[in-house]
Amino acid sequence: MGDRPVKGIAILGATGSIGRTALEVLVQHRDRYRLVGVTAARNVEAMARLVEEHRPDVAVLVEAAPPADAPAGVVWRQGWAALLDLVRDPRVDVVLNALVGAAGLEPTLAALESGKRVALANKESLVCGGPLVREAASRGGGELVPVDSEHSAIWQCLTGRSAHGVRRVVLTASGGPFRNWTPEALASATVEQALQHPTWRMGAKITVDSATLVNKALEVIEAHHLFGLPYEAIEVVVHPQSIVHSFVEFVDGAVLAQLGLPSMVGPILYALSYPERWPHTAPVFDPVTVGALTFEPLRQECFPAFRLGVEAGRAGGGSPIVFNAANEVAVTAFLERRLRFVGIPAVLERVLARWTGPPPRSLEEVRAIDAWAREEAMRMIEQERSLWV
Repeated sequence: MGDRPVKGIAILGATGSIGRTALEVLVQHRDRYRLVGVTAARNVEAMARLVEEHRPDVAVLVEAAPPADAPAGVVWRQGWAALLDLVRDPRVDVVLNALVGAAGLEPTLAALESGKRVALANKESLVCGGPLVREAASRGGGELVPVDSEHSAIWQCLTGRSAHGVRRVVLTASGGPFRNWTPEALASATVEQALQHPTWRMGAKITVDSATLVNKALEVIEAHHLFGLPYEAIEVVVHPQSIVHSFVEFVDGAVLAQLGLPSMVGPILYALSYPERWPHTAPVFDPVTVGALTFEPLRQECFPAFRLGVEAGRAGGGSPIVFNAANEVAVTAFLERRLRFVGIPAVLERVLARWTGPPPRSLEEVRAIDAWAREEAMRMIEQERSLWV
């Protein structure tokens, strides 16, 4: 090991796809890190297997009791307070936040206020609390680094420096399973079809977000906060092969891009290892095998949720919180077959139109706006029968 520093790492949402991939990445670098803790919501069996294999110091189950036959030698804790304690643990240098939804904001704030690096795979932290996140980082000396492949690509093109000198960035989108569908066909899109992403294998919620292009709207908002870019300097193009993860165009006309096979291994590894690059066993990128790379305009007329999300980001204040919360409710209703696919943007538009409140100034105010939007979306889904399947 020599003089190489060992990083203490905590993984929030360790049983999800990002968390599992991170653990697989770290297996190749046991001399470079210490797994201080892992968390999960309620998947007790998966957590027990994970703990048995990776042996963290601490395991936290937020919504379930530890298993009766929990592996020995690991401290098991329960509840949200235990998760926040792990985030603030002085042994932790890097917090990988792979939680789903707006609940990820509070741990992000706590980690930054404690001076940690936050490897952020939770878009909602910046979508719902961008100004609060920046304030927490400034106050506590924490560092925010992206895990999303698109934002990692921008970050790598900037080599970790500020966005000074950037004319624009171009995020790429696969286009999702409905890339070539007509509006008429989308009216009858099923849950099964929405979950058949052509490139990535992800959880159900984010896969539906990719189908509606809500996910790309959230990424535009995230890029605005991460890199301090105005919205007019952030564009999106459809790139079905998912090989080019983003472009950065500088004021002198030079354009840099980061390429790679569609895998979260690279972005996760870079977020954990930066400013180093740790060697890693991965498939060799062969441009001949990859073949032609194509790009298309994003058809906003077919995917109105993207436009609504970017408009909410531009509006700022509570609008991005309302957009995100209403979307989470609408996606759940769609997955439960209580809402048509095209009902998702319809709910978003109606809830956003009803929001008139002031910008949030605290975590409590973010939560209040989030709760209002969820209640409004649920009420609308129950009452607007035209949105029903």
